[in-house]
Amino acid sequence: MQRYFVLPEQFKEDRVEITGEDARHIAKVMRSKPGDSFIVSDGIAREAIVEIESIEIGSVTAVVVEPLEMLQEALVKVTVAQSLPKGDKMETVLQKCTEIGAVSFVPFLSERTIVQYDAKKEEKRLDRWRKIVKEAAEQSHRNIIPEVHQPLSWKKLLQSFTDYDAVYFCYEKEQGLQLRDALRSITLDANEQQLRILLIVGPEGGFSEQECHQAEEAGASSTGLGRRILRCETAGMVALACILYEFGEMGGV
Repeated sequence: MQRYFVLPEQFKEDRVEITGEDARHIAKVMRSKPGDSFIVSDGIAREAIVEIESIEIGSVTAVVVEPLEMLQEALVKVTVAQSLPKGDKMETVLQKCTEIGAVSFVPFLSERTIVQYDAKKEEKRLDRWRKIVKEAAEQSHRNIIPEVHQPLSWKKLLQSFTDYDAVYFCYEKEQGLQLRDALRSITLDANEQQLRILLIVGPEGGFSEQECHQAEEAGASSTGLGRRILRCETAGMVALACILYEFGEMGGV
């Protein structure tokens, strides 16, 4: 069933009003008509199956038919911090990691970042990234739309480590710790059901040794992802899936 996100104020007791691009999608792309149903979520606390009551230009009004429980989100909250990659690779990271279950994204600049950061163009790019995340969240039936933060400097990213319960820094070292072993050292009890994890992935050229030392000094665990070398846009997806699997969110135990 098609799903749309709305602002909390768009829910009016037993009705919801969908406007803008979503209303156009319902009317023009889906060719929906009164009586058709879809799911609406406010991304916070309310979700329901609704039935279209009326379709106007730029607006769709629907009646709440069945309230739904919001049970799609993982108990472990993983933020993916991705050093800005070339081309449209960031879009792939955002789309696929949203589908897998990331709760937020932090783009950042590191020593070997190739992309030339242009603050003047950043807002337009952020708008596009947030649209991609919203569409991926709808497609994968998420209860929330993951947040895409403004890009951070490496220094600012290091300072943010204190906001998380665990920080994993993807970096291959000889005889280094593997992500699986790092994860299995965590015991999740009833008081830690909102464990916050920061997963850090580097750019095409990887991280420098200095950055690795700085990350470890700031509290991160440097972890590997096996014997094979992964592309920067692949590493985050693999690591995120591993984390959620280990905590029972993807069939793990």
